[in-house]
Amino acid sequence: MPMTEENAAWFEQTFAKLTDNIGQALLGKTDVIRLALVTMLAEGHLLLEDAPGTGKTALARAMAATVQGTNSRIQFTPDLLPSDITGVTMYDQGTSTWEFHKGPVFASIVLADEINRASPKTQSALLEVMEESRITVDGVRHDVGRPFMVVATQNPVEQAGTYKLPEAQLDRFLMKASVGYPNRDAAREILSGSARPDRTQDLSPVISAEAVTQMIDLVRDNHVDPGVIDYVHSLTEATRTDPETSLGVSTRGAIALVRAVRVFAAAQGRNYVTPDDVKALIVPVWCHRLVLSAEAEFSGTTSESVIARIVATVPAPQLRGADA
Repeated sequence: MPMTEENAAWFEQTFAKLTDNIGQALLGKTDVIRLALVTMLAEGHLLLEDAPGTGKTALARAMAATVQGTNSRIQFTPDLLPSDITGVTMYDQGTSTWEFHKGPVFASIVLADEINRASPKTQSALLEVMEESRITVDGVRHDVGRPFMVVATQNPVEQAGTYKLPEAQLDRFLMKASVGYPNRDAAREILSGSARPDRTQDLSPVISAEAVTQMIDLVRDNHVDPGVIDYVHSLTEATRTDPETSLGVSTRGAIALVRAVRVFAAAQGRNYVTPDDVKALIVPVWCHRLVLSAEAEFSGTTSESVIARIVATVPAPQLRGADA
């Protein structure tokens, strides 16, 4: 059933309430908060890469506090085992049965802190659950429920003892974002409240997990014009044929962009998607999916600059009844 204008207006109001609540803990970072919420409502996962102490963990905690669901935190270390994430099956002598003990991945919002510090074997334990929202232990499948979102953080400095995420796992993150340092006004307020640095403790839930699931189901039917679909496809092909890329955006990446722009449009009170929505989200959705050629990397080219050039080159469609 297509999203109505009334549905879109309610979605916009609820999205704004979520943004404002999280913004109480992460001051001056409305843009990254909105990206995180778009990721959650598109049933995706978020990768935060930034310098230490910028608020990556605070963002994940604030999201968990805002949604009246369960949340967990996994501190990734080199000795972390896959079973420490998924859970284990143990024998109960009292009942003479095998029982599954759930791991921390069974939560509405899972914070995977410093994911690049764990071994590739442990990192891969997240692959199935991130893609299918379920895990398999001893041949038995276990659903993690809805909503479900992984917020993973990684530190771009102090690379000793870390393991770079492979392209296959990076592709499973809907978006990659950076929190960045606060502006002057936000920094002053943060320093003034330094006696209680963890502002997430003061947050109260503003929405239930069931309501989040309703928002997810509702936004799936937000209208995407065939012209916008063709536009996304043209952009996708352009990344694959660009001379500075050795690997372009996958089909999964193209689907991720369409899912994200549906939410982004609804968050602005619209029951239709425009090409400008695509342009607004293409960098956070695609920047971690491109693999540049060795020559491009050596010359200092970035994924962001390649995407910007492609957006400037591929013509956007003009849609009737929408601002394009």
